[in-house]
Amino acid sequence: MARDRSQRDDFAGPLRRLLLGVVLLCLAGIFLIWRIDSPRVERFRAQVTDAVVPSMDWAMVPVTATINLIRDFQSYQRLSEQNRELRSELRQMRAWKEAALQLEQENARLLDLNNVRLDPRLTYITGVVMADSGSPFRQSVLLNVGARDGIVDGWAAMDGIGLVGRISGVGRNSARVILLTDAASAIPATIQPSGQTALIAGDNTAAPAIDFLENRELVRPGDRVISSGDGGVFPAGLLIGQVAQDPAGRLRVRLAADYERLEFLRVLRHPGARPIETPGGIVAPERPAPTGDTALAPNLPEVPTDG
Repeated sequence: MARDRSQRDDFAGPLRRLLLGVVLLCLAGIFLIWRIDSPRVERFRAQVTDAVVPSMDWAMVPVTATINLIRDFQSYQRLSEQNRELRSELRQMRAWKEAALQLEQENARLLDLNNVRLDPRLTYITGVVMADSGSPFRQSVLLNVGARDGIVDGWAAMDGIGLVGRISGVGRNSARVILLTDAASAIPATIQPSGQTALIAGDNTAAPAIDFLENRELVRPGDRVISSGDGGVFPAGLLIGQVAQDPAGRLRVRLAADYERLEFLRVLRHPGARPIETPGGIVAPERPAPTGDTALAPNLPEVPTDG
């Protein structure tokens, strides 16, 4: 028995070396065939590929199924996370909707109690932002609406959420909007809920500064900033942004308008304050013009008569 085992061991070693050599020769031949640049060899390679590859589909089935399973699982995880986010946003939207409805009803009641009449002339014209100045010293955008659409210098421009700037320069088919961040922009504003008045002055940064504040102790970061309407340039109550504080301690405005995506702007038609031409008409009503004999009679004082 020991002799048979030794004979098997003697034959096993050469067979392994022979098989290894054959495999290496086959691999070297395949490598050389795939590296030879010849039309005949190319046809041979094409025939081998057509004969072998279709018959190997069965070997790729488990691999393909495993890859698809992993992709489906990853997609399911993403869908689950998005579903949780959407549910959270839906709950927030419901709360905001309820708050908006309550505010709308309260606003309607207050307007009715105060017998407020809104100005029907306060409408808007929507324009498309065609170009940006792109200058660090002058920040403005160009709209595709102009004098033919009734645009007037000084009108306010909004992006649907917050105030963006004012019209400064009108052509027939275009108009330029100076942004609130421009150094030439200065807008009177009111800070709520304290009611403090201030001036929002641009300084070519993303957050304009708050200047000429009456009492800084009454203003806190996060307070709402709206246009005051002083000077009759802008309508009152337009949202500008929220109060913020920079690292140096200076109060600034975090603008509500999305300056990164200014695609459409609303230009508000604002007639402005009517100039006073006859100040006396404010104190007393205008007297009717005299007619007939009354116009010829002198304005004499009445004399009492003895009756």
